[in-house]
Amino acid sequence: MGNHGAFHRSITLQALTVFSLVAVLAADHVQGGDDGCPPFTCGHLQDIRPPFRRRGDPLECGVEAYELGCTSSKATIHINTGTYYVTAVNYTGSYFWVSDTNFDTSSSCPLPLWNHVPYYGYYGDTDSVSPPGFRYLVTQSSYTACFANCSQAVTNNSVYKPVVCLSANDSHVYVWVSEYMSCLAEDLEPYCGYLAEIPFGNEYSSDWRQPQNASYADITQFISKGFTVRFPVEPRGPSVSEKLRRNINICLNNSISYFKEQSSGASIVNWTHAFFWSEVHFLECVTQNSDDHYYTTQFVLVVVTILSAIAIPKFFFVLFRLLLAALAVWIFLAYKYWKTRIIIDAVEKFLRIQQMIGPTRYSYTDIVAVTSHFRDKLGQGGYGSVYKGVLLPGDVHVAVKMLEGNSNCNGDDFISEVSTIGRIHHVNVVRLVGFCSEEMRRALVYEYMPHGSLDKYIFSAEKSFSWDKLNEIALGIARGINYLHQGCDMQILHFDIKPHNILLDSNFIPKVADFGLAKLYPRGDSFVPLSAMRGTVGYIAPEMISRSFGVISSKSDVYSFGMLLLEMAGGRRNADPNMGSSSQAYYPAWVYDRLTREEVGEEISPVAADMHELEKKLCVVGLWCIQMRSRDRPTMSEVIEILEAGADGLQIPSRPFFCDEGHIHVEDSYQFTSELTAVSEEDLTAVSEEDDV
Repeated sequence: MGNHGAFHRSITLQALTVFSLVAVLAADHVQGGDDGCPPFTCGHLQDIRPPFRRRGDPLECGVEAYELGCTSSKATIHINTGTYYVTAVNYTGSYFWVSDTNFDTSSSCPLPLWNHVPYYGYYGDTDSVSPPGFRYLVTQSSYTACFANCSQAVTNNSVYKPVVCLSANDSHVYVWVSEYMSCLAEDLEPYCGYLAEIPFGNEYSSDWRQPQNASYADITQFISKGFTVRFPVEPRGPSVSEKLRRNINICLNNSISYFKEQSSGASIVNWTHAFFWSEVHFLECVTQNSDDHYYTTQFVLVVVTILSAIAIPKFFFVLFRLLLAALAVWIFLAYKYWKTRIIIDAVEKFLRIQQMIGPTRYSYTDIVAVTSHFRDKLGQGGYGSVYKGVLLPGDVHVAVKMLEGNSNCNGDDFISEVSTIGRIHHVNVVRLVGFCSEEMRRALVYEYMPHGSLDKYIFSAEKSFSWDKLNEIALGIARGINYLHQGCDMQILHFDIKPHNILLDSNFIPKVADFGLAKLYPRGDSFVPLSAMRGTVGYIAPEMISRSFGVISSKSDVYSFGMLLLEMAGGRRNADPNMGSSSQAYYPAWVYDRLTREEVGEEISPVAADMHELEKKLCVVGLWCIQMRSRDRPTMSEVIEILEAGADGLQIPSRPFFCDEGHIHVEDSYQFTSELTAVSEEDLTAVSEEDDV
């Protein structure tokens, strides 16, 4: 298998090298000698001699440019990019007849190919206008048939002969004869464009007649007979360049044979000779078989080129075999770097736009100075640490959230936070003062909230707020969420409403914070993709788990707010596994049971009877907000109206959770809610320990 692959590599190397060799030595194309090159038959042509040759003939026979392709009845030759039939050869006059293989004489209305011209330009006395290897492409008495397509009929030029079979109502095709080697621009009418051109004619023909007044049919007959091409007149032996080329080709073939012979062996010595001695074998052959006058600049250049073509691929082959593992590691690291750069570039592109319309962008050195080298740490969150800082001038206190590079906060979350909160100005929504993004070091600078987050107060052992203050805080939170849903051009769905994300300023005014999961959607759009299912366990709406409860919409934030209200009213988390199987294990079930018993006039304990009016209102509103089906929940604007009004007239909603009718079994209720809350108790505990801005 290895020998087979080495053989193919050597063949590919041979092809590349021969190509380079031909390109270097293509300047000298002359007629080769006749020694050892007998005449041959090609198609209907007989007694063919040099400069013509057949494919596969020895290099010393004929000239490469005059190589013929032979079939049983045809002989063809390549001139430029075209292929032509060779119909006759005249060695006395040193010319041969050719006709275009693409000109279909059997067609009733033939037309030459527009891009099939056998010569380069205007005819002259030098070989520069002819393809390499041809003395003259067309004899001096030849003509060119020029075809043009005109947008209107030509009536003032008798030279133009109409081609009726190719014309239409708005397209008129004409042909005329030019006495030059190509069609001249001055012969073209201003409303006409070239279609094609083709040479024809021969001054040596006995039946030749002048074609100036010929019709399209006559010109077609002329073209079908073809045109003449001259070949070199003076026969001479191979030039120095040809001898050099043949010598190098012979040595190259010997070198390849040597490589194949050595690589077929099984010993290490054979493989060493094959890979590292082939070039030396080639160089020895060239120097031994070359005369002293061969050592020209051209000779040295060709030899160096061939040696490089042989040695360089071998070098890289060995290099890759030895360094394959290192290369794989490098590719992996490059891929990781490319992925990181995509995130960084996306963030940078967004921030350049945001800088013109949004909060201030700070450098990382500014952040270090603002936080006094991160001296005063306020807390540790899921996405990083929060530090207290001071902006100068003015001594404005801020909270700086440093996003850790190894956290779950990727570029999308950072962009989401800056783009949503950066455009919001509301008394109940935290204000983003600025941000920092340098490579993977990112920070968010917020207004400083002296009293921290709401969870510190509602879950404390001592009651921190009066019921009036709790109602005021709940109303402020509702107004902030309603502003996100209704107050912007695009509705903003927060998806993570919970006590930890409600911050309190110096006057205990609540502000909605932490927009890392927020998304923008058109206002009035009630449908949100299921891919938006994110949030904190215990506050996630049922439709975020299963569409059977409704579609994801702004009502999902209403559900989270309802859970928040119940926790504010109860002063404890809604699901408390530490309560065991007591009647208070799941607070929404317990408070619903308590309210429904009171409504029907059943006897309840003195503790249950002592329920404050505002506590009852918060509980009822919370139960309305956590209805299982999203269509049964109120909007945030309706919640605001209820909280602003009194507690009179509030109706108890339907049971907002799955359970048996009648008396509540706490075990059953807690078993259901465990699907939403106890799935990740570790996450819930971690969330309670977070200390955000």
